[in-house]
Amino acid sequence: MLLTRLGFRFGINGPHAARTMMLDDLRHLLARTPASSSRQDYGCAIVTDNLLGKSTRKARELSLRHLTTLYGLDAANPLFRALRRLWPLDAAAQPLLALTVALARDPLLRTSEGFVLSRPVGSLVSPQDVETFVAEAFPDRFSSASLKSFSRNLAGTWTAAGFLNGHRRKTRSLPDVRPEVVTLSLFLGHLEGRSGQRLFSSQWMALLGGTPAELAALTNAAAHRGLLVFMNAGGVQEVRFPDYLTPEEEHIRQEAAHVV
Repeated sequence: MLLTRLGFRFGINGPHAARTMMLDDLRHLLARTPASSSRQDYGCAIVTDNLLGKSTRKARELSLRHLTTLYGLDAANPLFRALRRLWPLDAAAQPLLALTVALARDPLLRTSEGFVLSRPVGSLVSPQDVETFVAEAFPDRFSSASLKSFSRNLAGTWTAAGFLNGHRRKTRSLPDVRPEVVTLSLFLGHLEGRSGQRLFSSQWMALLGGTPAELAALTNAAAHRGLLVFMNAGGVQEVRFPDYLTPEEEHIRQEAAHVV
């Protein structure tokens, strides 16, 4: 599939069966490794140098595996490259940046998006609600213990990203959407082959909520910061991402545009 060559993952399995989106580990890793790091460098930092402070080598290896699956950890991956480019610009944007890439790469997490977004802001989202959703979405797939663990991981990720608030008693909340997040969301739609106004109607932008005017204002702010190029005149919107893709990746993106 063309999109897998641009960093997306598909299938039926994902790290959320065992982990949340590992936001703290990702923050620690990216704060202590240079942006020029290779996939091998990240592996060495996590497993050999124990940068994340795990108690056993097995735990270090599992952390590397799950972080790699969630985010790529490879400069050759356009999704991770964009994440790494935007990551240091605003710490407040990092939870939603991480969620966006995790959604693109973890099919298990992706199945929960509709469930979370359908909840009215301020409404209670109990652990039982999440478990019921998981049980119905994956009938007979998980044992009772695995069902509870998977549900906790999903709830933990959506809480860390700002869509849920609270510990045991969680309520639906609105995330903190920053220009960096809008940039990444538009970029994912761009990778899928969208352009113009269709970029603003992608699932990645729907995740953010907000009115069209609010999202356009955030996009304009991103353009002023040099994160993208945005032209908005006469009801026509155009977004470009200079230097985000190699020529080969751009060719793949254009092929994907024919099947969107």
